[in-house]
Amino acid sequence: MPLVAGVDSSTQSCKVVVRDAETGALVRQGRAPHPDGTEVDPSAWWSALQAAIEAAGGLADVAAVSVAGQQHGMVCLDEAGQVIRPALLWNDTRSADAAAELVAEAGGGRFWADAVGSVPVASFTVTKLRWLARHEPANADRVAAVCLPHDWLTWRLAGAPGLDALRTDRSDASGTGYWSPATGEYRFDLLEQAFGRRLRVPTVLGPAEAAGHLDLTALPGAGAVPGASGGALLGPGAGDNAAAGFGVGARPGDVVVSIGTSGTVFSVADTPAADPSGIVAGFADVTGRFLPLVCTLNAARVLDAAAAMLGVDLDKLADLALSAPAGADGLVLVPYLEGERTPNLPLATGAVHGLTLGTSTPAHLARAAVEGMLCALADGLDALAAHGAVVRRVILVGGGARSAAVRRIAAQVFGCPVVVPPPGEYVADGAARQAAWLALGGAEPPSWTPAGTEEHPAEPVPAIRERYAQARERHLDRLPQS
Repeated sequence: MPLVAGVDSSTQSCKVVVRDAETGALVRQGRAPHPDGTEVDPSAWWSALQAAIEAAGGLADVAAVSVAGQQHGMVCLDEAGQVIRPALLWNDTRSADAAAELVAEAGGGRFWADAVGSVPVASFTVTKLRWLARHEPANADRVAAVCLPHDWLTWRLAGAPGLDALRTDRSDASGTGYWSPATGEYRFDLLEQAFGRRLRVPTVLGPAEAAGHLDLTALPGAGAVPGASGGALLGPGAGDNAAAGFGVGARPGDVVVSIGTSGTVFSVADTPAADPSGIVAGFADVTGRFLPLVCTLNAARVLDAAAAMLGVDLDKLADLALSAPAGADGLVLVPYLEGERTPNLPLATGAVHGLTLGTSTPAHLARAAVEGMLCALADGLDALAAHGAVVRRVILVGGGARSAAVRRIAAQVFGCPVVVPPPGEYVADGAARQAAWLALGGAEPPSWTPAGTEEHPAEPVPAIRERYAQARERHLDRLPQS
């Protein structure tokens, strides 16, 4: 019974699961928090990873480990492998102007969609590199290599053996803006255009290709034997969304809607996407296929904000939302609370429409918050369908899916069956499943099926989407467009 470990180094925390490689049965787990902010010193991730591993009972007995992490973050290293400045995270929008410049320099979104499958926005690593070159030239001069959060953590688990040992995977490389899912190659010309010169980048590995071996001496206090090497294989890793899809076993016809700090809507495809509008990002998945994806910046944080405004916890927010009628009697929340990526409006703010004496109740506001968040995600579902995705059902995951109101109302907003796996760490589980694939050595990954799945039949309430669309358009007419 070989054991494997999966890591989810997310925006908010680090989670580690240890599972049976053959069955997927959970053996033990641990977690540790990350600091808040849109830029973070990577050493905080490393400290959290060590703490989470220790809480999970160490890694001395595992056969393989894989790390999934938040996408797009920019980790810059000097020639000695030292971090130069705090990493800019996916939710840092300071590079919005740089993104617009890069798109304009290429003559529009079509060039970028054809080149790398996605049109750059402030989230992407390539835009952050342009920002660094323009705004911090002294730091930029020191950069020898650039990598992503999960790349850096995998490298540290291997004992930080030198810049040439940096490794990544297709799913995370496809979110940089300088690697093409269609060709499987880096676009160094685009990297140079953004930064001004070529940098070292991680080698992109195949789905079940090892990134090296775990060095247990790098993990004091986490089951290490001084002077010994763990020998466990290190998986190629994954971006968080690709790992989540892999963790829930998404198949053709499934669309995964993940409600975390950000919201994502994605499906598994056999051909790469190339949307010149930039709404659909043409990412890769962890199996060798593709992962067309739509992302929103505002997801579970909308629920947090509504709960804070009403002075209640999230369970009470759900109870309030379910006590109000579908459509909240016309009260609509446009949930662009901290800028937005889809549509690409980094300076956007949120708005409430339809406020009357009758809708000025906690229950109506709670319902409008849940519906508004889901409607923004449903816009992403429509965008995927417009680019050929088949939508037979939605698999709802992420912290926001723990809300009873979200689970119930989703089938009304999406208008198709909604499947909710039991609460779990599906990003970490996807990483663990990848590690199991590596450890077991099969041509195909092991089949793990989550038990206790909750199903909700389609209950479309078209008025919810119609009112939201009207409110959104009125709001967008009043917003700055950049």
